[in-house]
Amino acid sequence: MKNILILADGLVAEEFVRIVNSKRIADTSYTVVTPREFAFPSKPVVPMERLTLDPTSYSKVRQLFNRHNFSVVFILLDTLEEAGESLKNIRRIDERIRVVLLDSWNAFRKLKQSSTQVLNSNEMLANQLYNLLPGVPVIARNVGLGEGEIMEVMVPFGSPFAYRHVGSIQQIKWRIAAIYRDNKLLLPNNATMIRPQDVLLLVGRPQVLNNLFQRIQKRTGMFPEPFGRNLYLFLDLSRDREQAREYLREALYLLEKLEERELVIRVVNPGDFSLLQDIRSLESERVDVLVDYTAQKGSTVLTGDMQRYDIGLIFLSLECLHKEELFEQVHDLRKLVYLFGETPLPQVREAVILMSDEEEMEAISSTSFYISEALGLSLCLCCFDPEGDFAANKRVVEHFENLSHIFHYPVKIEERQANPVRELAKMEHILQITPFVRRLKSKWRLPFLSTDVDDYLLENIRHPKLLVPVEMG
Repeated sequence: MKNILILADGLVAEEFVRIVNSKRIADTSYTVVTPREFAFPSKPVVPMERLTLDPTSYSKVRQLFNRHNFSVVFILLDTLEEAGESLKNIRRIDERIRVVLLDSWNAFRKLKQSSTQVLNSNEMLANQLYNLLPGVPVIARNVGLGEGEIMEVMVPFGSPFAYRHVGSIQQIKWRIAAIYRDNKLLLPNNATMIRPQDVLLLVGRPQVLNNLFQRIQKRTGMFPEPFGRNLYLFLDLSRDREQAREYLREALYLLEKLEERELVIRVVNPGDFSLLQDIRSLESERVDVLVDYTAQKGSTVLTGDMQRYDIGLIFLSLECLHKEELFEQVHDLRKLVYLFGETPLPQVREAVILMSDEEEMEAISSTSFYISEALGLSLCLCCFDPEGDFAANKRVVEHFENLSHIFHYPVKIEERQANPVRELAKMEHILQITPFVRRLKSKWRLPFLSTDVDDYLLENIRHPKLLVPVEMG
C-alpha cells in the first residue's frame, strides 16, 4: 500500500482532493493535513484520513512520518510562508522523499533539488491559455518524455494535408497515430482520408513534429507538399539526350515559380560529355547536379535520392517510365510525377482533370488547386460522358466547387455528352492532372476502340501530365 501525504489549503487543494476521491487508484491511501476549514469529502470513497493541524509544525509532521511510510508529499498551501516552512521541515525529516510543490508566487523557480518537483501555477495557466491561441500546437506535457514527441494539430481548410489519404503521406521519423473527427476517435489505416477540421495525433521526434506542424497549418506556397519539399529531374541520357535541354528548361521554370524549393538533377548513363558539362553549369544554391557513372539502371539510385533530398515531385520522360521496373518503383514511392509532353510547361495555359472515380478525384483535388495557383493556370474539371450521365458526378462537382471557395481560386466545370478521348485530343496548351494508379501500366490491346482516357495515358506524349498518387500500399 502506497501512502500519500497531502498538505492542503485553498481552492486548488480542495479541487485536488475532490478529484483524488473520485478516481480510485489501487493500493493507495491518503493523509490530508489541513490547517483550517476545508471542503473535505463527507463520505470518502478511497482510503483517506483528514487531520486538522499546523503543516508548518516540525514536531507534528514528524509524528506523521513515524506512523506512516509516505512515498510522496504534496504541498498545496495558500501562503508562501507556509509552503516554504513545510518544505523545509519535510527535508529535515527525509532528504530523498519525492515532494510535489505548487508554487503560486514564482518563489521556488531557482530551487535545485532533484527530489522536489515545482509546479508554477501561473506559468501552467499561462501556457494553457497560450495553447488555446490559433496556430499553436498542443503538446503532451505529462505523457512520454514530455518534450513534444506527442503533438495534437488541427487540419485547417486549404491545408496540403486535407483530402489526402494517410498512406499517401510519407511518414519518416513520425506517424499519424490517431485522428479525432466529430468528437470520435479514429484509428487510421492507409486508406483513411484526412479531412479539414480533423485533429491529428502525431508521434515522432519533437523537431520533426515542429516542422510538420507548420507544413500542416500553412496553405500558400506549399507545392509539392505533402509528398515532399523539393523537385527532382531524372535524366537517363541513353534515352533523354535529344530532349534533355528542353527538360532542363521546364524543370527550372517550375523551380522559379516556387519559393524555398530546390531542384536535384540526377543524371545516369552520361555518354554525352558536352551535354553533361552544360548540365553541370546549372549548379547553384537551389540546383544540385548528381551524376552516376556506374548504374545501368536508374532504379538503383531513385529510392535513396527520394529520402536524402526530401523529394516531392519527379520529372520523368514517358520513355523512362515505360520501363516496367521503373514504373513500379516510382509508383510505390508515392511522389508526384511530371511526365514531359510535346507542349513545354511554359506554354501551358490550363490544367485539365477528366472525371473518374470519386475517391480518386477527391485525392487529387487539393494538389490540382496548388499547381494551378503556382503556375497561374486556369483549372477545369471536365465531365465528358458518351451517355450523358452527369448525375453520378454530382458529389465530385460539389467537392471541387467547395474547394474553389476555400482556396479562393476559380474552377470551371465542363459537362458534355462526348467521347473524352476525342475531346482531350482537341485541347491545346494543357496540363493533364490525373491519378497515379497501378492500372495505368496495363495496356489496352485495341486502344482505338476504347473511350477510357487511362488506356491512352502512357501512349500519348502530346500533353504533359501530372500524376498524383492515390493508391495505398
